[in-house]
Order: sequence, then structure tokens, then C-alpha cells
Amino acid sequence: MVMGELTTNVDVAVIGAGPGGYTAAIRAAHLGKEVVLIEKDRIGGTCTNIGCIPSKAIIHAANTRHLAEHSENMGIYATLKMDFKKTQEWKQGIVESLSKGIEKLCRLNEIQIINGNASFTSSDTIHVEGRTIRFKKAIIATGTKIRELGNLPYDHERIIDSTDALELKEIPKSMIIVGGGYIAVEMACAYLMLGSKVTIVYRGERLLREIDHEISKIVLEKIKQLGGEIFFNSAIEKTEDRFALLKTPDGKRKLEFERLLVAAGRTRNYDGLGLDKTKVQLEDNFIKVDETMRTTDENIFAVGDVVIGPALAHKAFREGKIAAEVIAGRKSAFDNLIPLVVFSDPPVASVGLTEEQAAKKGIKTKIGKMPFSASGKARTMNATDGFVKIIANQDNVILGVHVIGPEATELIAEATVAMEMGARLEDLALTIHAHPTLPEALAEAAEVALGQAINIYRK
Repeated sequence: MVMGELTTNVDVAVIGAGPGGYTAAIRAAHLGKEVVLIEKDRIGGTCTNIGCIPSKAIIHAANTRHLAEHSENMGIYATLKMDFKKTQEWKQGIVESLSKGIEKLCRLNEIQIINGNASFTSSDTIHVEGRTIRFKKAIIATGTKIRELGNLPYDHERIIDSTDALELKEIPKSMIIVGGGYIAVEMACAYLMLGSKVTIVYRGERLLREIDHEISKIVLEKIKQLGGEIFFNSAIEKTEDRFALLKTPDGKRKLEFERLLVAAGRTRNYDGLGLDKTKVQLEDNFIKVDETMRTTDENIFAVGDVVIGPALAHKAFREGKIAAEVIAGRKSAFDNLIPLVVFSDPPVASVGLTEEQAAKKGIKTKIGKMPFSASGKARTMNATDGFVKIIANQDNVILGVHVIGPEATELIAEATVAMEMGARLEDLALTIHAHPTLPEALAEAAEVALGQAINIYRK
């Protein structure tokens, strides 16, 4: 790396140190490139610091508490005391450890880290904190920022965003959540299990609208069982002190709340990036890229949430590797399946086409569904809600797998590998799965689709 008084010359400049950015930087360094990684906030990005990791820690704590409080049928009676401040300290310790670990990996790979706001000044230069970075190739990985609703401005006390929701010092007695996507659902389940009275207000007609319709129904019913209340086709018109005024299909409602969480999604973050100084083009507010993650500017690549596709860390990981490999002259392209997981109660996972999506494409399907109520392992876990559903075409090629139930977020990995390898129903059905285990349900769902079910009755 050549250092000048005002200019740094590098092979690769990466803007953003979230999942896509730091992965791209490390992979490029592996392949012999001199790399600079620019981050204006914390190493690890949204996922590590204020998203995936802290939310899953809070959700795990909530699940642990709920399980302890509701195990009477196993002969377990518990009187609990929860120190939520200590829970938050435990969560923050995990976050800081992972962030420092990512930073250490970057430094071990001789990646120069620069803290500051990056702005393109041309297709081969970036300005950051009083210095110029001249690059051969650049990778944009700036991620997203929280979307704010005009009539519900954040004060970060009563009206909060998802970051605030993960940093509360006390469990609120009541919480209204605006939204119906995975963040809203995960936070609703977590705070219900922590003891809050939770109300969801959503403009749409069903939760998790991209997920299999049967799964969405089970999630809805479980939220109601936990004590949650849901208003569909509804919106908050305004708040007055500790009250929210709702417009619902049944008329006006007035709800009291201690915290109001706006979980209405995120928007791509191009603040101050200077894309107008480059040849990079946007399409529907996404950076336009090809399958190699190259933008319309030959020198610039983009990965993660700023490019089209679901805003998921594991998608960004893969895209970051692809961009780095292409820059290093290797053949690499994005053609992978992307699994989706939701850490609700029960957890949800999905990969490939849903039943509805296959029907819209005019595909004749075979469907196999194995309920966890017929799983010996699920029964021993006291967790029989849900099922595994497999969608296949008439040639028995698996098109989609959808799971709701215990360890769904782990089970989807086998399904994703199977589909990446072009598996047929027979491949799953004939694979011997250890007994008693949850993955047996994948094989048995395949057997159901083949008309060979053993553990559930079919005429």
C-alpha cells in the first residue's frame, strides 16, 4: 500500500463494514489485494451491532423465560425474577465481542480501516475525512437506514425505532408495534414472552406476507395465544401523550401505550455517497448490478441491502465474496437460493417457491406436509406446533421448503443444500435420518408428497 501525504492508493476500497463489506474486504485480502475498509460507525454494521445479533440475544432471553414459566405439564414449576438490565449487559457483551472479533480479523488480514464518511469524487477516487483514496476497484456496501413515518416521528423515549427496542432498560408494561414484517413479528413475540401487553397495528391484511399463507396463520394465532392483539388494515393517525388514535375497518380506536415501536422497514443508505460523480445507476432505488455484483460503472461493485433482493445478512455475505473474487480475476456469480428465517414463536424458515407462488407461475405441484405433532422428538421437546411443507413439480424436483416449528431456523439448512443440488423428493425420502430428531420431518414430508407416508394416515 502506497501512502502519500494526502492520497492513499489501493487495489480495493470497500465502503461499509457490515456483513457484505467486511466479507468482501477479507476475501479480497485473501486473494492478494491491498484493501481499505471505510466505516462511518461501528465495524459489523447494522447486523452485528443493532440488528441480527442483539435481537436474537433478546429473543433467546425471552424464550428462556417463557419456557421456564410454562413447563407445568413437565412437572416444572418456576417462580422467576428477571433483571432486564443484566440481560441487556449480557446482550451488549456479545455484540462488542463479535464487533471486536471482526475488526481483529480485518487487521490480521492487513486491511486498513478508516473511520469516516466516504464520498465518491470520481469513478476511481473517494474522499474521506480530509484524505483521498485512489482505487482500482470499489465495493459499495452501505446497507440501509431506518425508515421514519411522517406522523410518528421518533423521540426515542415513547416513540421508538428497532434500535431503541433492543436497548430498553426496563420491560415496558404495554407496547404498540407498527408493521407486519419480520422485525415487527420478532419484537412482538419477544416482548409478549417478556411480559409486555403488545398490540400490532398493520396496514396490510396478513403478517409476513411473503411467507407461506398457512405459516402466516399459525404465527397470527400464536401471537394471539401469547396475549397479543392485532389490527389489520389499520393505521395510527396520531398520538396524544400516552395514547394512540387508530383508524380501523371497524372505526376509531384509542389505545394507551408505554412504548410505540415503529417497525415499518428500512430504506437504502446513500447519504453523502456521491453516486452522481460516478457512472453508477439506480433502478427502483436499488443500485443496478449484474450477476457478478458489478454496477454500471466498470470500476465499482455493490453488495448487500443496496442491491435488489431480500435485505438479509447471509445474502450480503455471499455477494461480498462474489465481488471480491471477480475483482481478483476469478469466475464467480450470484445464482444461489436465499433462505429466509424469522425468529418468532414458533420460529419460521422458508426457501424457494411457496405454494401460492408456484400456482401463479402455472406450475403443477406435489405438496407434502408433515406436522410436528407426529414427530417423536418434537413431542419430547413440548413443541408440537407447526409443520414442514415441501413443494415439488410433477417430476418430483423440489421447488420450495417451508417450516414452522421447533428449530425451523436450523432445519432449513438441509433443505437449502438439497435444493442447491437439484434434489428430488426421492433424495430426501431415501436419506436415512437419525431417530428421534427433528430433521426426520423433512424426509417424512417428502414421503407424504410421494404418497408413501408412514407416520401420518393418508387414504
